[in-house]
Amino acid sequence: MYLDHAATTPMRAEAVAAYTAALTTVGNPSSIHSHGQEARRMLEEAREQVAAALGVDAIQVTFTSGGTESINLALKGLFWQRAPRRRILSTRAEHHATIDALEWLQRHEGAVVDWIPVDDLGRIDLAALEAAMGDDVALVTTLLANNEVGTVQPVAEVLRIAGDVPVHVDAVGGWGNVPVPPGAAAVSVSAHKIGGPVGVGALVLRRDVTVMPLIHGGSQQPSRSGTLDVAGAVAFAAAAALPHDDLAPLRDRLIDGVRRTVPDAVLRGDPVHRLPGNAHFTFPGCEGDSLLFLLDAAGVSVSTGSACQAGVPEASHVLLAMGLDEPTARGALRFTLGDGSAAADVDALLAALPAAVASARRAGLVTPAR
Repeated sequence: MYLDHAATTPMRAEAVAAYTAALTTVGNPSSIHSHGQEARRMLEEAREQVAAALGVDAIQVTFTSGGTESINLALKGLFWQRAPRRRILSTRAEHHATIDALEWLQRHEGAVVDWIPVDDLGRIDLAALEAAMGDDVALVTTLLANNEVGTVQPVAEVLRIAGDVPVHVDAVGGWGNVPVPPGAAAVSVSAHKIGGPVGVGALVLRRDVTVMPLIHGGSQQPSRSGTLDVAGAVAFAAAAALPHDDLAPLRDRLIDGVRRTVPDAVLRGDPVHRLPGNAHFTFPGCEGDSLLFLLDAAGVSVSTGSACQAGVPEASHVLLAMGLDEPTARGALRFTLGDGSAAADVDALLAALPAAVASARRAGLVTPAR
């Protein structure tokens, strides 16, 4: 039973069919002969389909290798383009693709990052954001929805507060489930989060926005060089055009079931304004990794949402940013549904969960190495 759709989704059948058909096409889309022009036609039709799904024009879509590259291109490209402004506003609850890129800009490019707090639901503090705004702000970056706890961010309010300052929206974990408010300078998305293949994503740039490229050597796209993955783009487009299941009723069934079978489990994230497929809990007295392995042995795949380096469990940076203490944060599990998820998946989890929690509590918490 697969309950980790936030990590990656199964490829939709339509995307697989489009992908395998496109793989048989030969031709570099930058070549001017007929084979190359056929590849170019397929690529540009895919760009138009992805753009239509995002509600933008095709010229605004830059294909990338995935969400991480899209985020890096947006943050670094906007920062360089906005020089001499040095300040960037963000939160410590972002995805590591954002946090690590911002910390790199601090170390190597002289950026000054103001970390805006989030509340205990993982929602950005709008008053603190407004107080931090100024003429020296290069950009603001925020999630569309938190990839761990599922909280949908008030992006429209962030855009209002930012005014003329460019806002980047990391929509990798939210697009396809919640709408992207219009007006952002840059929006990052990824194919494998919506039923497409791994290795292709897109950065959407507002028409009046340009970014400095990360990659040079061919200018195949205005903001990115490199021979384009035609088959990946075609499969991405096929996935982007498909409707998505209404996951909220099944998510609520999962949440109610966890609360019934493990009464002291605590739902994290916004209880109302959350991704329709996300249910994130902390389990007192448990190590999240222990729960993950026990559930995996029972045939249910879930996620802790935390990092693990050198075999030492670490608390989720998102939960710590929300104010949880480390032992509580280390007892986290994230259950995420997607297209094709069924009541049987939820029932299997609920059947296995009580025994897994009891075993994890007997094992206790790991003492971090000093």
